[in-house]
Amino acid sequence: VQLQASGGGLVQTGGSLRLSCAPSGRSISSLTMGWFRQAPGKEREFVAAIRRSDRTSYYTNSAKGRFTISRDNAKNTIYLQMNSLEPGDTAVYSCAAGTRSPILSAINSPNMYDYWGQGTQVTVSS
Repeated sequence: VQLQASGGGLVQTGGSLRLSCAPSGRSISSLTMGWFRQAPGKEREFVAAIRRSDRTSYYTNSAKGRFTISRDNAKNTIYLQMNSLEPGDTAVYSCAAGTRSPILSAINSPNMYDYWGQGTQVTVSS
């Protein structure tokens, strides 16, 4: 499975971006899909995920109410709609895919994901 995230860019505080990720070689309906981000000098951080088995979505606290993860099976693509962006959201955002359907308390662990893609830069200016 190959993953490629796209849709990043430079926006002002309060702006929006929509990231996309389309895995090749496997249907997203058979995968748990997640978004992670990594800011300079910081560890990789979980952002959001949508579970394979029941399509339950899960967000880190800082993303709740601002970000929405969704999937389009027809396009075999997942999205991360990001609204009300803040400078603290500046990071490289990567999508990840896993063949498991983890319990929600584990869905934020990178260990639950088998495939990782190249990231896309999101920069939020103040």
